[in-house]
Amino acid sequence: YLQLVCHTAAFDAGWWPAGSTENPLTFSSKIALVHSELSEALEADRKSLMDDKLPHRPGREVELADALIRIFDLAGAYGMDLAGALQEKLAYNSGRADHKPEARAETNGKKY
Repeated sequence: YLQLVCHTAAFDAGWWPAGSTENPLTFSSKIALVHSELSEALEADRKSLMDDKLPHRPGREVELADALIRIFDLAGAYGMDLAGALQEKLAYNSGRADHKPEARAETNGKKY
């Protein structure tokens, strides 16, 4: 549902001209835009900023929402099954040894 809503809004706003998904650089440029939203979330958190457009909300929260909007839009443009992939990945990760608390306690485990 969110994928459809986000992509429809972006398409209707003119962010997806005809044939744009056929350009191999389109996917990478859209990924860069996701990166930019995540960087803005980091900066808002680092400076404890409230959002300038939704001033009642923390900036990091709104920038993460912007990143999700861009991700859902991108997945919608390319007809991806993001919800299905998310469900499968969560199930896969639940059985991974390196995703358990005890794996983080080990000296050679992942710290984060």
